Amino acid sequence: MLLPPLPIDDALPALLAALAQGPYAVLVAPPGAGKTTRVPLALLDAPWRGDARIIMLEPRRLAARAAAHRMAETLGEEVGQTVGYRVRMDAKISGNTRIEVVTEGVFTRMLLDDPELSGVAAVLFDEFHERSLDGDLGLALTLDAAALRPDLRVLVMSATIDGARVAKLLADAPVITSEGRAFPVETVYVEPDPLARIEDQITAAVLTALREHAGSALVFLPGQGEIIRVAERLGSRVPANTDIAPLYGQLTTAEQDRAIRPAEAGRRKIVLATSIAETSLTINGIRIVIDAGFRRIPAYEPATGLTTLETRRVSRASADQRRGRAGRTAPGVCIRLWNEGQTAGLEPFDTPEILAADLSGFALDLAAWGITDSSMLDFLDPPPRPAWSEAVALLQSLDALDAQGRLTAAGKALARLPLHPRLAHMIVAAAAEDDAQTATDLAVLIGERGLGGDSTDLATRLARFRTDRSPRGNDARALARRWAGLAGGGKGGNLDVGHHLARAYPDRVAQAAGARGRFRLANGRQASLDSTDALAAAPFLVVTDITGAAASGKIRAAAAIERADLERLFASHIIDETVLAFDEPSASVRARKTRRLGALRLADEPVAVEDPEAAARLLADAAARRGLDILPWSRDQKAWRARANFLRGTLGDDWPDLSAEALAPSVAEWLAPALFGLTKLSDITGEQLRTALDLLLPYQRRQDIEALLPSHFTAPTGNAVPIDYSAEGGPAIEIRVQELFGLTRHPTIANGRIRLLLVLLSPAHRPIQTTRDLVGFWSGSWVDVAKDLKGRYPRHPWPDDPAKAAPTARAKPRGT
Repeated sequence: MLLPPLPIDDALPALLAALAQGPYAVLVAPPGAGKTTRVPLALLDAPWRGDARIIMLEPRRLAARAAAHRMAETLGEEVGQTVGYRVRMDAKISGNTRIEVVTEGVFTRMLLDDPELSGVAAVLFDEFHERSLDGDLGLALTLDAAALRPDLRVLVMSATIDGARVAKLLADAPVITSEGRAFPVETVYVEPDPLARIEDQITAAVLTALREHAGSALVFLPGQGEIIRVAERLGSRVPANTDIAPLYGQLTTAEQDRAIRPAEAGRRKIVLATSIAETSLTINGIRIVIDAGFRRIPAYEPATGLTTLETRRVSRASADQRRGRAGRTAPGVCIRLWNEGQTAGLEPFDTPEILAADLSGFALDLAAWGITDSSMLDFLDPPPRPAWSEAVALLQSLDALDAQGRLTAAGKALARLPLHPRLAHMIVAAAAEDDAQTATDLAVLIGERGLGGDSTDLATRLARFRTDRSPRGNDARALARRWAGLAGGGKGGNLDVGHHLARAYPDRVAQAAGARGRFRLANGRQASLDSTDALAAAPFLVVTDITGAAASGKIRAAAAIERADLERLFASHIIDETVLAFDEPSASVRARKTRRLGALRLADEPVAVEDPEAAARLLADAAARRGLDILPWSRDQKAWRARANFLRGTLGDDWPDLSAEALAPSVAEWLAPALFGLTKLSDITGEQLRTALDLLLPYQRRQDIEALLPSHFTAPTGNAVPIDYSAEGGPAIEIRVQELFGLTRHPTIANGRIRLLLVLLSPAHRPIQTTRDLVGFWSGSWVDVAKDLKGRYPRHPWPDDPAKAAPTARAKPRGT
């Protein structure tokens, strides 16, 4: 057949030779080279193909359909004859189809259903540089299947990829390179206004570009919302001969086809697109590219188990892909809404999805393949172990995997459905309740954005979806019916939306918390609705879609659920427990009976304290926090603690440290047992502290202390004077000086090793001298002290030599 020349034609002989000699090859060809539509057709006549099919994978449905249509048009046929396609909710193939273009997710299902790929001669991975999770999984499974199919050809095709790295994965396969063809593209940078909305900046750039440049325009925006708002702003402001064509994944097939068709003669087109238009598609007539520099991608949060959409800067590779769209068919211009210096700061490439995605569906597919550990297969980038472990844990919680990671009977039922395991679990459970159709309808709504409208309430969306008679709505309902058939469930409709969704998202059951519209999820995360939303007043929700940070998530889709449903669905997961806590205002231990589902409290009421041991521990901890010295220690108990501490300071660590600071960490061991039966700090008395002190200082320890550090000093008069072991200057006694008359040695303790500090008092108990050398005092300053005392206390004896005088505690009798 005679085909118009394309740049890829020069590389085809080398590619055909490589696949004739071996099973693997890598083709690197820039955008616009023609690899997507020319290579499969070139392989039709390869001798090794026989009459078997060629399967080509595309990352997106739009690209798969467009590629099939383009190839069929080249052959002068309708789609579904020699060339067909299979995508979610749509397929056009026949018994004559030899080139089948499929999306990567569909190919995974094909492999799982037929691991030998019977009747398939070659598998082509197009646009592999996008590195989707399904693409990486499909390649790994294909290489594993090829071990049993040495005749199977595998070709990896990409525009921007490390060909040598991919070739190494494919057993050092040959790398064929196409130079491609690109017309010159002028790059213009427009400094963004940080205060202006992106829609306003894009609108201004489009209107300026239409005035200054020829051809149609392709405008890259982050998502559907921005596209709709830009379309509204452009409205009637564009020239009369200009059409506005949105292009994003949630549009109908007809609407997407309208966007990628060339403009009619004499007319121009403005295609407002997401990153869906970066690769695979050549839209004829595009001479202008306007790039906002952002893309919206799913971001998985392992900590919460949630995948949310985040708006991020494009990589340099993506920016270059977008820029190249302006030079596919003629010279063009690329207008970038950022300054030139920022380009160097962009990430070189997009992060492969396998490194940042929820891997639960991936792990389920591997288990269905017989793989219990991802390291058993060859991947360009192995999945991260933490994310793999998270995925396995989720699947085990859904009873899809056993403890060894093998597929269970329930897991096999989930694997039959081409859905996320959460949704598959919901459908299988609903089938057992004869309501699979409701569950599959919900699964379609969750997977296909835009169906049923944009209400937050999924019950509202479901009602609208069931009355939607558009082609897309009809296709979606047909898909839901097929899923219901795979699950083997009935067509009942007695169960509400929340009941089904809770099966899929048990960790996202949410409870009203605080202000209207604020909710706490079972996984502990906080999220909110607009206070005016109809669901904002619901006591319980099941949340399926959240955007934003973990501390301030915005609920985008949810459904109300009754507490009675939660009680029935999660009876085995609800925990009843009595929680004890110390209440600071009342300085007491209080008990509350709670009924919890994850982080949610289904019930909470005060009850009597029935665990005296736990209460005692909490009371002891509270005493430690407030300071143990505030407890009602008696003077005697304080003295024991002080004597023990003094021995520790002087004789070493063999003696316990009974300071408040040292005792606080161990209150559970010595104080809590003494507080058994108490619930208030004010209930603690010296009696409980005596019991506690007995644990700290057993009888023998006390005897040792008493021997070394007596509690009292026996004066020569026979009086017992208490020794203060907490005195700043060391152990001290306060004693009237006359009671020490006759002593010729200084009083000591600890077998004579420690001198007491003597605070000598007058007969009126006023300090007159402090000394550690009584003998020196007698022979020294006593004369002056005695002279002064004799004048103030004439009725008391003041001998010249007190060391030889008799001790006395009394004054002289009158008249002597």
